[in-house]
Amino acid sequence: MINIRPVSDLRNKYPEIEELVLKEDEAVYLTKNGYGSMVVMSLEKYSNIMEKLDLKETLEAKFGVVDIEKSLSEAEEEIANSNTKYYTHEEMKKIARGIIDGK
Repeated sequence: MINIRPVSDLRNKYPEIEELVLKEDEAVYLTKNGYGSMVVMSLEKYSNIMEKLDLKETLEAKFGVVDIEKSLSEAEEEIANSNTKYYTHEEMKKIARGIIDGK
């Protein structure tokens, strides 16, 4: 459930918000004058989000992969195609080495 609170609750009801954030592992969305202002979350939750973001950016930079699920679905379709070329382990090692070496 999304927790939306006025920013004044951060001052007036800090222990309640802290319990939601730390013990319930939920983010709390704070509003000011009825508009979204900020999000409060645990350091662990924030760290996990940043790690996932870094991994996604790394994959995108190295392989151009943005949507892993879509890429896996496309690979499964390709496997089902009888015209798909398969490579041996040695062939794949040579191809991978060529990519790593920039050839």
